[in-house]
Amino acid sequence: MTVTEGVPATGPRGGTATGPGTGTATGPGTGTGTASGRRTGPPVRVAVIGTGAIGQDLVSKIHRSPVLECALVAGRNPESAGLRHAAALGYPTTAGGIDAVVSAPTPFAVVFDATNAMSHAEHWRLLQPLETLLIDLTPSRVGQMVVPTVTGTGAPTARNVSMISCGGQASSPIAHALAQHFDVEYIEVVSTVASSIAGRATRLNLDEYVATTQHAIATFSGVRDTKAILNISPAVPPATFRTAVHAVVPGADERAVRAVVAEAAERVRAFAPGYEVLGCAVDGDRVVVSLEVTAESDVLPAYAGNLDIINSAAVMVAEQHAARLVPAAGTGAYR
Repeated sequence: MTVTEGVPATGPRGGTATGPGTGTATGPGTGTGTASGRRTGPPVRVAVIGTGAIGQDLVSKIHRSPVLECALVAGRNPESAGLRHAAALGYPTTAGGIDAVVSAPTPFAVVFDATNAMSHAEHWRLLQPLETLLIDLTPSRVGQMVVPTVTGTGAPTARNVSMISCGGQASSPIAHALAQHFDVEYIEVVSTVASSIAGRATRLNLDEYVATTQHAIATFSGVRDTKAILNISPAVPPATFRTAVHAVVPGADERAVRAVVAEAAERVRAFAPGYEVLGCAVDGDRVVVSLEVTAESDVLPAYAGNLDIINSAAVMVAEQHAARLVPAAGTGAYR
């Protein structure tokens, strides 16, 4: 269901939307059921801005949520694969971008921003007057940083929530756990993503990715000396998303380190089942934790764990917010 300027469109589930001039959208988000037909309370209407791979996976995860209802997917290119994917699921779409979201007759409870860091600041400026929770999947460093197993899974206290980066979501739980139990002097995070899944926004935001990830590691660990590196691998077949956490921990005990890392990883798997510790080595005061994330997604290839983990965390935040807005909706997992 592609929306063009001023021309209403109707999808297979009866949703309608108008173009960028008005941003009006009705459909699945205005009914009493969810896309999957499973819920314990009224669904909470959400919108997704961005139609790349991360936006498509977000829509699929929202589609499976018992408490979230995708009421609009907004992009810029009316022929994008992301808009076609959303329309195939029966959701209203528009090529009107942020303007269509802002001008909707009823503000959305949650808006997911899956665009780029440069655009996010403007999106926040436009959405700030509305009672909307903006969940930022760009490395803009504008909002309150959230990592579910570090900051908690309760409803956010800010209306602009930063999911940091894929590397930040993968490494922060380990960095935080190590710093809580040991005297850590240095942390370095090196993430590797497949070139085929690193879209245009990722490549435009490399500097922001590094700065935001490094800031998160320092914030959540309390370690001042930190570094973040992102590798984009052209390997064929594509490399599965991996993150290595290097730390300097004087007097580190290997058995104690392994126990701390295993516990932290188990907590992450509660919302990102593909999160695995490949190795945990201690050599003197040097600790290296090797992580791999496999995507469990309807639309992503298995190697795109970088997108899966950040989207899984984002949907968890939205579901917790929905539970606060509609207590009867509960906090069930979307899987």
